[in-house]
Amino acid sequence: MSELETRIGHWFENLAEMSPANVEARRDVELVITKLDDGQLRVAEIDEKGVVIVHEWVKKAILLLFRLHGLEKNEVGPFEYLDKLELKRDYERRGVRVVPGASARRGSFLSPGVILMPSYVNIGAWVGPDSMVDTWATVGSCAQIGANVHLSGGVGIGGVLEPPNAVPVVIEDDAFIGSRCMIVEGARVGRGSVVGPGTILSPSIPVIDAESGEEVSRGRVPDYCVAVSASRRREYPGGEFFLPCVLIIKHLSEGERHSKVALNEILRDHGVAT
Repeated sequence: MSELETRIGHWFENLAEMSPANVEARRDVELVITKLDDGQLRVAEIDEKGVVIVHEWVKKAILLLFRLHGLEKNEVGPFEYLDKLELKRDYERRGVRVVPGASARRGSFLSPGVILMPSYVNIGAWVGPDSMVDTWATVGSCAQIGANVHLSGGVGIGGVLEPPNAVPVVIEDDAFIGSRCMIVEGARVGRGSVVGPGTILSPSIPVIDAESGEEVSRGRVPDYCVAVSASRRREYPGGEFFLPCVLIIKHLSEGERHSKVALNEILRDHGVAT
């Protein structure tokens, strides 16, 4: 892989000069995209210390792809599309269920057992085994979704391509993301955690423990907890205002997973709409 990585770095240094006429560059980039599509490569992963490692050269290959491909028209029934990238195919062989209205770009990876309701998965994204991307949910470019994750209806998982070293959104194994949540700009939800409906999480949003009142992080929900959208009071020269935060209302035992009934009871107890 080091030789391919070196070549991608060389082409990226000449990004402004890249065009569909660069046959050698297209060959190398297509190889990377094929490996992403089959799960042999990924844009980012979590190391043994729990740190998200970004493989910048893989991101660079995706950026090169947009330079090396021209626009192509595709017609599907009454619909017409004009894009530079292809869609994924061969879902039956991959063991992925895709409901009409769903689409995923080539260069994203969908593990066996994934279910796509009418939804969208962008290039560079990784979706782990047995996860569901529910109706009108979107998985942005390079986002990393773990195994047994449920992205509920209307969830927006932000994407990031530039700069190449930018950390993508990471949703770890067994997490449940409630309807209409927005997880963006490299935010992270820990293993087994539940995020209540309508929550917005970004690196600037404080995550606060309701029991202690302490800020435990910015933009990261820890493992095995239930977190909901909230606000905290702040005073400014112009007056008193309430700024958004994410509030941890319950800590779960490691490995504990809530049934939907139990989850709804927790959220109702804390006045959160379900």
